[in-house]
Amino acid sequence: MTVDTAGRGLVLLVEDEPSIADLVRLYLTRDGFGVHLERDGDAGLFAARRLRPVACVLDIALPGLSGTEVCRRLRADGDWTPVVFLTARDDEVDRIVGLELGADDYVTKPFSPRELVARLRAVLRRTAGVPDPTGQSRVVGAVRLDPARRTVTAAGHPVQLTSTEFDLLAHLMARPGRVFTREELLAAVWGYAAHAGTRTVDVHVAQVRAKLAPVTVIRTHRGVGYAADG
Repeated sequence: MTVDTAGRGLVLLVEDEPSIADLVRLYLTRDGFGVHLERDGDAGLFAARRLRPVACVLDIALPGLSGTEVCRRLRADGDWTPVVFLTARDDEVDRIVGLELGADDYVTKPFSPRELVARLRAVLRRTAGVPDPTGQSRVVGAVRLDPARRTVTAAGHPVQLTSTEFDLLAHLMARPGRVFTREELLAAVWGYAAHAGTRTVDVHVAQVRAKLAPVTVIRTHRGVGYAADG
């Protein structure tokens, strides 16, 4: 275990490969983050519950509990701390499972540490939220979204969304009836497109739909993309 403290907040890094852990820690520290490093999933879960970091960077393949299991247990506890996964390039199934469990993003190995830091900062910006210039709630059908409070209700019932899921729904509801391509959504919500597959968008849309159910607000336009009901 290694702990550094800094001004942007504490990031929990759980990675068992020393060379990767040292490199990620170096770049996070340079960017002003504090870093708490753990080498296995069990210790990582304990640290997440004890330290309440601003974000978690989890390798998927860890000794003990896997990164996906750590994420699953945090979400089961009602802990929605942003999670970014580190995963092998060919582990698409693990990436999709991780997103379905409520992870906010993932970076495939080998990766640029600068890209990881940029992704993490983008996730934290989404978590903090950007005040809506109108300050007005958005209502589509039975779904109400409050950009200022970052809350969502469906048929009057509160819905818990990750920061990424919230921003995806907010983007669609900002222009009801307008069809967005997956590439447009990647650029607008995630802040990048070149290094991400459109499957990421599909998984997040499926998660939002599942959480809003039985209310339906997002429509699929086959071969094009997605739109909120107009």
